[in-house]
Amino acid sequence: MNMDTKFFNLDDASLICQIQEGSHEAFSALVNRHSNRFYRMAYRLVSNKDDAEDIVQEAFLKLWDRPNLWNPGKGTNFTTWFYRVVINLSLDHRKKKKMIRLPEDIEFADETPGVEVLLDVHQKQAVLERFIRELPERQQLAVNLCFYEGLSNNEAAQIIGVKVKALQSLVMRAKTTLKYNVKRYLGGGSR
Repeated sequence: MNMDTKFFNLDDASLICQIQEGSHEAFSALVNRHSNRFYRMAYRLVSNKDDAEDIVQEAFLKLWDRPNLWNPGKGTNFTTWFYRVVINLSLDHRKKKKMIRLPEDIEFADETPGVEVLLDVHQKQAVLERFIRELPERQQLAVNLCFYEGLSNNEAAQIIGVKVKALQSLVMRAKTTLKYNVKRYLGGGSR
């Protein structure tokens, strides 16, 4: 049996057991399996490709150094637990490094038909991203975990450390704030 295939088929808990025994192959399989998802989360929180990569690498290195940190006996999925690790590292990074703010108005000068439409979509996404980053921390986490990461309310609540009802409240407050800010940005109305 190919070593890669052997580890590819193991669940996260089994890989962690192998990592606890010093298996580099199991660690590599776990990193390959999950690094993209955790990178996306770190990037959404720090808005910098290199910093997000460094955060995810640091999180995985902590796991390699101390593989007993995650305890499958506590009933928490590895990914739920590791999201929390990556989020904590990302939030610590943000506190240490001042966030670069996007400009209020993003201007693109290109007259090519079709590019305007694409740039308009890009501009709207950039504005929405800025408004998401301006949300209070727990609302920002709720939006990122539920909408961008596609996690269930139960998983997201567990990662944030709140009850499902509290998570739903965070999401509703975030949506209300985002809706208000987007309307205000586009020049329309008040609350």
